[in-house]
Amino acid sequence: MKREIIKTEDGSKTIRIIELEENYHSIHGALQEANHVFMKYGLEEFKHKNELRILEMGFGTGLNTCLTAINSKDLKVNIEYHGIEAFPVSQIELDELEYGSLLGEENRDLYNQLHLVEWNQSIEIYKGFNLKKIHSEIQNIELQNEFYDIVFYDAFGPRVQNELWSEEVFQKMFNSLKTGGFLVTYCAKGQVKRNMKAVGFTVEVLPGPPGKREMTRAWKKYQPQP
Repeated sequence: MKREIIKTEDGSKTIRIIELEENYHSIHGALQEANHVFMKYGLEEFKHKNELRILEMGFGTGLNTCLTAINSKDLKVNIEYHGIEAFPVSQIELDELEYGSLLGEENRDLYNQLHLVEWNQSIEIYKGFNLKKIHSEIQNIELQNEFYDIVFYDAFGPRVQNELWSEEVFQKMFNSLKTGGFLVTYCAKGQVKRNMKAVGFTVEVLPGPPGKREMTRAWKKYQPQP
């Protein structure tokens, strides 16, 4: 499908899939959305921990990954980060997005390094931050139970990829989380929240980023009985 680079309201850019009328990030601001949803209500919730395992569903442009790596230094937390992506972004698109410059010159090399990592290999980006990019559709991989502290759920919306917001996929996410962990996403659709609750999540509705009224955080509060 044909893709184009567009500028969002905070000056950052994102990728738009023309036929689907779908964007990789919010048109109200790609950077501020990522910071609000995945940093403020994701990573910072566990800033008191020394170690975290994070799964990102939708590695995409690598923006969430890079922000996590940057913030982990300030929070002094060691992170093992796994990102799942079925359709990797091309180098031409990455160059046009200019996220390396957007995140500050001191982080340009870090951002580029994330995209040079070979797929399906765990690589130490720097001491305390390990990255594994998984080239696959979520339906085709097995995840270890009780492994992750946080899931960043940043897939395309249910309007265009409804199968990624199903009970079946959320059950896989639920099982992969440690008890006391959570999944966080920009999406706040009613059916999505019902699907989350159906597999055992305790759903929390939070204020959304600019341009969006609400977002969702879903907690694995308990270990279900077999």
